[in-house]
Amino acid sequence: MNAATAMTSLAFAPLLPWAVIGTFAAFAIILTAYALLKRATGAGWRALALTIAIGALANPTLNNENRDLLNDVVAVVVDRSPSQRIGTRTQRTDEALQIIQERLQRTPNVDVRVIEAGGIADGTGTEPNDLSTAPEGTRLFDALDLALADVPLNRIAGAVFITDGQVHDAPDEPTRAPRIGHTRPLHVLLTGDSNESDRHLVVAEAPSYGMVNSELQLTLRIEDAGVAEQPRTARVTLRRDGKSAQTHTLEVGKEQQVPFKLDHGGQTIVEIEVDSVGGELTLQNNRAALTVNGVRERLRVLLVSGEPHAGERTWRNLLKADPSVDLVHFTILRPPEKQDGTPVRELSLIAFPIRELFETKLTDFDLIIFDRYRRRGVLPQSYFINIVRYISNGGALLGAVGPAFATPLSVYQTPLKAVIPGRPTGEVIEQGFRPMLSTLGERHPVTAELAGASNGSPDWGRWFRMIDAEAESGTTVMQGVQGRPLLQLDRIGEGRVALLLSDHAWLWARGAEGGGPQAELLRRLAHWLMKEPDLEEEDLRISAQGNRLDIVRRSLEDVPEEINVNTPSGETLRVTLEDQGSGRAVGSIAVTETGLYSARDGDLEAVTVVGALNAQEYADVRTSAEILKPVVEASGGGIFWIGDSGVPNVRFVRPQRDTAGNDWMGLIANGSYIVTGVEQTSLFPALAVLLLALGALMMAWHREGR
Repeated sequence: MNAATAMTSLAFAPLLPWAVIGTFAAFAIILTAYALLKRATGAGWRALALTIAIGALANPTLNNENRDLLNDVVAVVVDRSPSQRIGTRTQRTDEALQIIQERLQRTPNVDVRVIEAGGIADGTGTEPNDLSTAPEGTRLFDALDLALADVPLNRIAGAVFITDGQVHDAPDEPTRAPRIGHTRPLHVLLTGDSNESDRHLVVAEAPSYGMVNSELQLTLRIEDAGVAEQPRTARVTLRRDGKSAQTHTLEVGKEQQVPFKLDHGGQTIVEIEVDSVGGELTLQNNRAALTVNGVRERLRVLLVSGEPHAGERTWRNLLKADPSVDLVHFTILRPPEKQDGTPVRELSLIAFPIRELFETKLTDFDLIIFDRYRRRGVLPQSYFINIVRYISNGGALLGAVGPAFATPLSVYQTPLKAVIPGRPTGEVIEQGFRPMLSTLGERHPVTAELAGASNGSPDWGRWFRMIDAEAESGTTVMQGVQGRPLLQLDRIGEGRVALLLSDHAWLWARGAEGGGPQAELLRRLAHWLMKEPDLEEEDLRISAQGNRLDIVRRSLEDVPEEINVNTPSGETLRVTLEDQGSGRAVGSIAVTETGLYSARDGDLEAVTVVGALNAQEYADVRTSAEILKPVVEASGGGIFWIGDSGVPNVRFVRPQRDTAGNDWMGLIANGSYIVTGVEQTSLFPALAVLLLALGALMMAWHREGR
């Protein structure tokens, strides 16, 4: 509550202009002096009468003011940025804040405003909608300006910053610090130690997109600050999507390029980490991550049709409709056994370039499709061996088989047997059936949530033929008659294989009995074969959406109920996941800081960056007085290392006095007030003036008459 006090002062309310009163006073002085010079009788009484008359014209009054003293305002800005969570800084910050509050509360007529800044709300009291667009770095002066915006300067006693000194909005002109300037002291309490050291990884340049399998470049720089014995080199590890690690040795303090390649289209999370050095404050700024979008130049697909059939055009139309697909299609119309005596010069058929396709240029293709292929002696055994080797080294094979798969002419009777996941029984089932998702198919990203697949009873059109096979490996995601395998997926070495045991998928494209999601199914199938991350069976993703971090875990098995998420400051959070069905579980947490977040579940790891890639907050995490020193000196404040000397005492001093010492910090006692009432007492009441003036004149006449 404001203290009340009273103040008495003398004031004048002249009845005539001061010039007239001054003229009259000068005339009275001259007249009195002349009378005294002539030794006139009664001159003194006349002078008294003139003085009373002049005083009455000046009309002096005594003013008695009732005043309410206004409290001085002290702003305590607490740095809650991520760098303040290093070591014992948070503990020192909380202890210093408590001590300062207790000392200021013992001082009367003082209001203390505590502002926490540098965190998600940054002293504004409201959270930004998106941390990626929030102001970067620790901004204590902005928070101070906002907190004292409603306080006039004559009530501000000063400000105290409790920080590690890494402030990113310090004014260029020290005397123009917001709400402080050079008339109010700013004191800084540093929470760290003066001999700290740290290593920092800087991503100077990084591509936002690149061509798949083309070499890209990252420009990196390693900075060692305060390291006693600074090494000349350091090892940097680069990972793509949490795997495919490669290491490089870089010189410290020098920008150097690191090459890498993208192995798939879409988003790739590139994680870079530099080895630690002894005595580091934190390892959080030893890592960085970025998202690079992979673009395929052209998806080269080799489609080999063993014989013309109704579904052949469907395959061709589907692949040709995609502008990113470079399709090479061959249909074997004239097998070697067809000898009808027609001269070769009269044939309009193109010879099957088997050597170019299956030997010299085989690895140029991203996907090979055998559509109702049967052995006719066109491809020798050695070429099938080449295909097996191609798959094991990362290639992809899709087999859409027909009745020939159940005969001795089946491709299963070639070296491809080693990679085909289903063994034909020799039976061809020709009856109407509706393709169904298997239990794993309801969770597999290739088939999960296909349009029309509602709760195990899809409303798709029927197919009328399938080739019976026994599943020997891989995963069966679709089933046909009596639950027999219809679509199988398998991984072979670094490559992938898909087997579709029916040649009636084209019925969906024609809309028979309502059709089905043929285009979507085949698109997903091709993308899974091409190792697109969005279709991985075991997958972990994290992404920032505004101030929320979303976690998505996908699995063919039971998904975990909880998962670990590491924050930029090194804190590990347990996030509860909610099963969404279809093999997906999701969870989310509030984002409270910018930087690198990572999630881990077993061997799976996902990372993402919230905010800037090279965040100012982690550019230098050492405690420093240099940034704030010019502003502090211009304001008359002091800088105190509370880890060494503790929290300084607080004194209130008058303006124009020293405001800092070795173990104390001074705040201005402004003494501001508001007037709540005024009582005026006239020193020359009219009646008293009349009586005194007449009395003086009468005494003068009496003396003259003697």
